[in-house]
Amino acid sequence: MIAFWIAAAALSAAASWLMLRGARAASLRAVGEDPALAVHRRQLAEIDDLAARDLLPESEVRAARAEAGRRLLTAAETARPNPAPTAGRRPVLAAAVLVPLLALGLYVMTGSPGAPDQSFARRLAEWRRADPATLDPPRMAALMRMIVKQRPTDPEAFRNLALAELASGDAMAASAALRRAVAIAPRRADLWAALGETFMAEGEGRIGVDARAAFAEALRLDPGSLSARYFLARADIADGRVEQGLAGWRALLATLTADDPSRAALSAEIAAVTAAGGLPQAQAQAAPAQPDAAAIRGMVEGLAARLDTSPDDPQGWIRLVRAWSVLGETAKRDAALARARALYKGRPDILKALDEAAQ
Repeated sequence: MIAFWIAAAALSAAASWLMLRGARAASLRAVGEDPALAVHRRQLAEIDDLAARDLLPESEVRAARAEAGRRLLTAAETARPNPAPTAGRRPVLAAAVLVPLLALGLYVMTGSPGAPDQSFARRLAEWRRADPATLDPPRMAALMRMIVKQRPTDPEAFRNLALAELASGDAMAASAALRRAVAIAPRRADLWAALGETFMAEGEGRIGVDARAAFAEALRLDPGSLSARYFLARADIADGRVEQGLAGWRALLATLTADDPSRAALSAEIAAVTAAGGLPQAQAQAAPAQPDAAAIRGMVEGLAARLDTSPDDPQGWIRLVRAWSVLGETAKRDAALARARALYKGRPDILKALDEAAQ
């Protein structure tokens, strides 16, 4: 760290020297002869010009040249060069030298010059041990980038990276992560639906061609995909096929249980579109919400809650074990693993997938 401050002081001094050098060069350019000399030379030039155009008799030309020359010689003998301005240069030089030294002294007195630099890898290790809910989106994204390097064939890790990138405001990086996820697990409808939502985030809420293709693939793999059904119906309404889109939303509403928190929101949206005859402009351009670290954790906990009530879902248990493992929640991972192993103790294929997810 001391070496850094010495280098910073040296650079500051060098920059100040260059500034003073430029100022001195400008002041030297400002140093010139007595203005009177320029006047007399201009008079000589004017006499020559008049003579060349035959506007001044030859006899007068000689007399005028002699008089102008005499005045020029007299002015040259008494002329003094304009002195270069020096006021203010010494204080600038003193400040250029003292400010870096003062900064270095203050750091030595109040800082920790002997503390070693903390490597990025060490910080990543600390963030991984921390509660994910305490990490801001950029740190969560950095942590997930490290995890996907360690798990290059884990689609769940790339899915969580996409969520973190979205929370950081980088929709393009999120879609890149989900493209990798669907390349690894092309049969997972939830990944295709998430990819469609990231395409929407890139398009500031518009459901473009890429988003529709992703939602269509999700719906092909899982005809019950809530996200795909909702956004494809919304796309129909945005395109002017209002009745077709509303029919899709009403069919989706009929599948939601009475205590589903999204039921009230969808009912209100159906009523608003019915009344307006289409999507209001503000809603048509609204981008999907970007989840933060707490939302990522909430999604995993939501999956765990669903498996508590409907445990017959082997792929769900594999996803849950993998998600807890990625988030560093070893206790919850082990608890989910133990319950899943008890449920599927007669299925060696599932047990193998669970063990791989726990790594």
